[in-house]
Amino acid sequence: MKRASFIGHVAWTGAGIAYVLGADGIVRAADAASGGFSFVQISDSHIGYMGPANGDARGTLEQTVNAVNALPVQPAFVIHTGDVTHLSKAIEFDDARAILSRLRAPLLALPGEHDVIGAEGPARFAAAFGRKDAAGRGWSSWDQGGIHFVALINVGEGETMGVLGDEQLAWLKADLAARKTDTPIVIFGHVPLFAVAPEWGWTTQDGTKAIALLRRFSSVTVLNGHIHQIIEHRDGAIRFATANATAFPQAAPGTPGAKPGPLAVAPGSLLGVLGYRTVEVDPTVSWQDFSLARA
Repeated sequence: MKRASFIGHVAWTGAGIAYVLGADGIVRAADAASGGFSFVQISDSHIGYMGPANGDARGTLEQTVNAVNALPVQPAFVIHTGDVTHLSKAIEFDDARAILSRLRAPLLALPGEHDVIGAEGPARFAAAFGRKDAAGRGWSSWDQGGIHFVALINVGEGETMGVLGDEQLAWLKADLAARKTDTPIVIFGHVPLFAVAPEWGWTTQDGTKAIALLRRFSSVTVLNGHIHQIIEHRDGAIRFATANATAFPQAAPGTPGAKPGPLAVAPGSLLGVLGYRTVEVDPTVSWQDFSLARA
């Protein structure tokens, strides 16, 4: 799949906030928060997976939705950072949409590589969660509560896996050029921008180019999924954090004899390694990770 023909995959659903995606790829919030607020990150629900690592991925996503809905203060939005489904099947998208539509907060969904499998995958994701701007891009940005948010697309099939591409990088450069250096920046994507484990595909091949564009800012937060575990990294003023999955864990990088993929854990311990993240913006960005064992 060529990046130029990649279908846009940014969608807002839910009530409470009206969003408009313009031809410039910028999402504008009609009721953008003007003070402190919070949002929630969930990731890697892999709806459709059934195996030793989790016999009920639907159930653990439902638990996650229930936990988010039970928060004492509802987040401004929920971001799903990809791999909503496991094999890009129509029924998987239907199931995922049905579960995620129960969120009380608006939802923004980005694709993971498991959401764009085969000729039908991108179209199915777009039908369930997607929205493309006038230029047909999937990436976008918006301003809310003094924060500049950017949603990047770095997944595809074959050679486009873990790649931003020249067109998206040029767009990002132009988008960031209009921001002052003291503007807090929050970046979302599926695959980590920094090199977690390149031998496992746990990196964005041209991520260093995006990171270079971010170095002039005094506060940058980059939140990703893909690796099903929490790893934090810092590069100057740029803070990176990957997220736990809601479906199953994966092995830690460098584990002898391990390889990426669903990892079965001891009976009764699965919920302890699955979870979601709450992020507070006031105006600094801080986060807390919660396991489903506490939900």
